[in-house]
Amino acid sequence: MHRTTLGDFELTILSDGNYYMDGGTMFGVIPKVMWEKRIAPDERNTIPLALNSLLVRTGTHNVLIETGIGDKLSEKSQAIYRNQALLMKSFDEAGVAPDEIDIVINTHLHFDHCGWNTHYRHGKPVATFPRATYYVQAGELQHAHEQHERDRVSYMTDNYDPLVESGQMKLLKGDAEIVPGISVKVYPGHTRDLQAVILRSGGKVAAYPSDLVSDAKHLDPTWVLGFDLYPLETIANKHRFYQEAIPEKWLVVFTHDHELPWAHLKIGEKQRPVVYPVG
Repeated sequence: MHRTTLGDFELTILSDGNYYMDGGTMFGVIPKVMWEKRIAPDERNTIPLALNSLLVRTGTHNVLIETGIGDKLSEKSQAIYRNQALLMKSFDEAGVAPDEIDIVINTHLHFDHCGWNTHYRHGKPVATFPRATYYVQAGELQHAHEQHERDRVSYMTDNYDPLVESGQMKLLKGDAEIVPGISVKVYPGHTRDLQAVILRSGGKVAAYPSDLVSDAKHLDPTWVLGFDLYPLETIANKHRFYQEAIPEKWLVVFTHDHELPWAHLKIGEKQRPVVYPVG
């Protein structure tokens, strides 16, 4: 269990386990001969990715950032991704119950980031966190509903539509403060309306940039995901993120890093961002 403090906030990494994605899609135009030096693929050319959620206890609110893949995938999809659906077990290990969550923030609505938003009860999707208010960008929901050929496979309506219909999911239009010290900032690139979550307490800052900077192997601004709809915007917004995160020594939480859930960043010898240990 990874846990630390940020001013008056307590931060805990919760995990939905690992899953596996094709290495080529995760590194886009970067040749395999380069990216395999950072992570070795298996015989299927897949690499392990974590499903790291972040629990933030502010003293007033319990906030959950991201909810993993969940337990609603078809048998075919489970065979492809080999996901583990461990988030509820992780909740138990952390000593917190789903009905203690006040706020859930989804950075975007891809199936691997909002799967535990809901679970099936008697064959129907219901909120996993019954007391929580969920937040996502309105533009992200609109894009999900448009069902584009390019990325409709990434969206599962049972993860969010029931929450929208019940009024439990609130739709944001741009940067916003959710509660004191916790805000969201839009960084287009992976999707048009991907939002990072920024935490500020006691003069310290942490950020959950989601798939803008998915793990420590993608720190280089030009190492973008093959899934990114707007790769040039991803590059520009990585630079924009680093312009604040590095000089201000933000704690950066990685959504998909199975080895390093969080780290501080600095500029390395090759004038590229690198990690240095927390503490």
